[in-house]
Parts: sequence; C-alpha cells; structure tokens
Amino acid sequence: MVKKFAELRAKMSPDSRARSEQKARRLMTEMALHELRRARGMSQEDLALVLHVKQPSVAKFEQRADTYISTLRDHIRGLGGELEIIAVFPEGDVRITNFEVLESEA
Repeated sequence: MVKKFAELRAKMSPDSRARSEQKARRLMTEMALHELRRARGMSQEDLALVLHVKQPSVAKFEQRADTYISTLRDHIRGLGGELEIIAVFPEGDVRITNFEVLESEA
C-alpha cells in the first residue's frame, strides 16, 4: 500500500518534522555539480548545448576536483545561477569580490 508523503508527514511529531525540514534544507545547500545539474532538471547534453561544448566535456568537468573559477562560473551560469565565493571564518562570512572585478574589466 502506497502512502502519500503528506499523510506520513502529518503523522510526524513537530520535533521530528522540524528535524526533517532542517536536514532537507542542509542537503539542498550542499550538492556536487552533477546533483545540482539534475536538481535543475538538466541533462549533460542540455548543459553542453548551453555551454557550446560536447557532452563528454560536461561529464569530465563534473568529476574534476580542481578547476578555474571562470570555468566554474560559466558552468553555474549555464545552469541559470550565479557563482559567489564566500570565505567562512568563526567571526562571520566574507563574500569575495575580486572575481567580479576581473570579469567586468574583461
């Protein structure tokens, strides 16, 4: 017997529901590039068309551990987003703006 998620959720305690929502928010803020692409509803072929590259280039890029910031920025823009670089410190976060300046000078 299949139950709707809404029915299961309604039976959860408020504390359990809050923990579930918190975990879901955390999972949505931390994704590998291939997960982000899938969450945006794009295939590698779709993204390759937007970026004017071949599909194997997208597959290879998604597996890389090191890349140029400009390449990553283009990839994120191809998915419909903007790349922001944030430095995280115990005292607070700082948004790094150097790369925006470099882009506007180009």
